[in-house]
Amino acid sequence: NINESAVIQQLAAQSGLENTIIFNTCAVTSQAEKQARQAIRRARRKHPEATIIVTGCAAQIAPDVYQAMPEVNRVLGNTEKLQISSYQTSTPQVVSDIMAAKDTAPHLVTDFEGRARAFVQVQQGCDHRCTFCIIPYGRGNSRSVPVGDVVTQVRTLVETGYNEVVLTGVDVTSYGHDLPGEPTLGQLCKRLLKLVPELPRLRLSSLDPVEIDKDLYDLIATESRFMPHLHLSVQAGNDLILKRMKRRHLRQDVLDVVAKARALRPDIVFGADIIAGFPTEDDAMFADSVRLVEEADLLYLHVFPYSERDGTPAARMPAVPVFVRKQRAAQLRNLGETRQATYFAGYTGKTVAIIAEHGNTGHTPHFVPVTFTETLTVGTLYTMQTTTATAHGVQGILVA
Repeated sequence: NINESAVIQQLAAQSGLENTIIFNTCAVTSQAEKQARQAIRRARRKHPEATIIVTGCAAQIAPDVYQAMPEVNRVLGNTEKLQISSYQTSTPQVVSDIMAAKDTAPHLVTDFEGRARAFVQVQQGCDHRCTFCIIPYGRGNSRSVPVGDVVTQVRTLVETGYNEVVLTGVDVTSYGHDLPGEPTLGQLCKRLLKLVPELPRLRLSSLDPVEIDKDLYDLIATESRFMPHLHLSVQAGNDLILKRMKRRHLRQDVLDVVAKARALRPDIVFGADIIAGFPTEDDAMFADSVRLVEEADLLYLHVFPYSERDGTPAARMPAVPVFVRKQRAAQLRNLGETRQATYFAGYTGKTVAIIAEHGNTGHTPHFVPVTFTETLTVGTLYTMQTTTATAHGVQGILVA
């Protein structure tokens, strides 16, 4: 979304749009759509004369809903939002069949609104049908950006001044299946790091545990520029719940992945997405998720209480009470915060590299937040000595 919003802003500016508000909506939950509609209404009240354009997954899945809102002037689909012609016409609705999309057009984005790291979309869409997820119907089937286009984009970003690049996609570990020769994500990363040797740091967005390929493991073992922090799409720690989610991994697969990676690079850390209160989840099943966090030594948790999404199989399954979902989500978040605090406490007295970000913060290769008092240039690499740990990271002093 960061990448695509930057593309949208670039295309709108090139088209000369003025006094225009563009909403790049999410449809991952019904709550996300509700919040989008609320934000659109607030924007209209605050800017009565503005042109409001709505795009993104929610607009792709239900364009008529948004076109019917009196606050909305135009609706664009997910394909159209990345085409400059869409911003040079006044047609009220331009939304094509996303399932017919075949290509992922690369856009040369060089500015991410002052962000310290750049995001490069290498893959789009998803071929899987998890029972809780509507996103394939907003994004279409999986399709990949050719290796050469990715290399060109990253090289340009490095020349612009970015020292860290994040490769991202809807299902990024499925990268390459639709390209000639079927390159894997690991092969893309190897090629990228070889052809852009001046790139200091490479990260990946959320990974499917069963799709981490041999070349990614090779990078974990041998490449210092490949950051020792991976985020896994875990979702649950109980096998029956994982099957009802229609995930392709079981809890042991997660344990095997982290064990294999740590054998290659002992200091590597992991984050995870976890859904709390999925339909039919009882106390024992939830306890399996808690134990998995502990057994796999997961550190950075993105926890979501399950939210029904109309049109998905999970929405028709026996529901867990909402207050139970929220309680379980809070318990998991507290566990994650406790585990982070313990890890941060052991991260003091280290000499580490950070990239300065806004607000006098930066992140180490292990994604530990470092706060500092010096005035530093955003996006620049610095060496810090870590001192005191806090609940949210560590403090640091500038070394070089």
